[in-house]
Amino acid sequence: MLNLVPWSLSLHSLTAESAGIWDSIWNFLSGPLFIGIYAFLLLVAVILLIGFVLAGERNRPDPEALQECLDKLNELSLPQRQPAPAEPTAAPVREEEPPKPKAPRFYMLNATDERMTTEWRTPAYDHGIQFDELCARFRNFCASRLGLYYDIADIRRFIAGLTVSHLMVMQGMSGTGKTSLAYAFGEFLQNQTVIVPIQPMWKERTDMIGYYNEFTKRFNETVLLQKMYEANYNDEMYVTVLDEMNIARVEYYFAEFLSLLEIPDPEKRYLDVVSDEWENDPKKLKNGQLRLPTNMWFMGTVNNDDSTFAISDKVYDRAMVMNLDSKAVRFEAPPTNGVKISAGHWEKLTRQAREDYALTERNKRRIAALDAYLIENFRITFGNRIMKQITGYVPVCIACGGKELDAIDDILSKKVLRKLEAQNPVYVKSMVPGLCGYLDELFGTDRMPLCKEYLRRLERSA
Repeated sequence: MLNLVPWSLSLHSLTAESAGIWDSIWNFLSGPLFIGIYAFLLLVAVILLIGFVLAGERNRPDPEALQECLDKLNELSLPQRQPAPAEPTAAPVREEEPPKPKAPRFYMLNATDERMTTEWRTPAYDHGIQFDELCARFRNFCASRLGLYYDIADIRRFIAGLTVSHLMVMQGMSGTGKTSLAYAFGEFLQNQTVIVPIQPMWKERTDMIGYYNEFTKRFNETVLLQKMYEANYNDEMYVTVLDEMNIARVEYYFAEFLSLLEIPDPEKRYLDVVSDEWENDPKKLKNGQLRLPTNMWFMGTVNNDDSTFAISDKVYDRAMVMNLDSKAVRFEAPPTNGVKISAGHWEKLTRQAREDYALTERNKRRIAALDAYLIENFRITFGNRIMKQITGYVPVCIACGGKELDAIDDILSKKVLRKLEAQNPVYVKSMVPGLCGYLDELFGTDRMPLCKEYLRRLERSA
């Protein structure tokens, strides 16, 4: 028979034990500690609920703003239905606004346009004056008005040189009045001279006439450019002084001018100013170019020392040269006023002088013989350019009151014998006596003092 007593005892003990556990749990749940924890958790839950409610109210979108956003989305996403027109009509043409005009890039030149078209009046020119009277009056003007004294022979050479080339190189000792003479001529013509101080770093034409500034969209104009532009409007005579012209290399900054002066037709001498053309550019600019005026002369002063560059044959051959090696004696001059001469009258006087005082055939043969002698003994020659300058220079010197042989002596010493400086100095020294004797044989004893003085200077410096 199965013994159930131990199992019943075990069940009874288990039941009693379980009842004790539930009593402990009930006592805990109904105790003050559990009630405190429950109350705390309930408080936390209430606080969080209140926070969620407040956050929701704050972030609730404005109905009007929300409706506006929905309307915009509808416009972007849904095509608008347009009522069909009763009759087809052409689409309206939208008129584009014209582009705004660029601001003018030239100030001085545009101002010159305005002044020359509204204020300029042709002056009364003194077209009755001749070269000999011009030289005498200019000399007296320099002395009486400016306190500058020059020999009449130098004045004649100066005036005659201006009829041969629009570029003159004035050289000689410092203090002999090279710059003053060029300045005085502008004052004498009642048209103020432009003095351009050459700078050592100059290398191109923009250093003389200016350049276009890409940053400011303006052209940096110079006084020289303005005077060149003004000269295209009238027939006045303009003088520009290139002061200390060989302190930089003339072949660099003046190269374009040298090339243009060689073009036979003056109407084809155009200087590049800008690379394009604007609608409001000055009137006298054509495709960004300005005509080199035929009524402007460039006079460069030269000092030969350690701070300057030697001038090349390219420049000397194209220019007229004037030597001022001594100061003239002071003299009493009557008060003399300037004159007003047009460039056209100047050219007329030049043509008339070359017709009236053309180089004689005898002196042409003498010059040709000297050319053959220099070719044979020194391998140098005149060339067509220098021969043209001789035939143009000598007649004007005569018209100014000088003599033919004196003018030949002057131009040969400056334009031809100067080429001996490039020869071997020892050889030139040995040949000087023979060349001086040949000059006496051709032109007469002591008739070529300037040439022989120059040759003796070469002999001493060798």
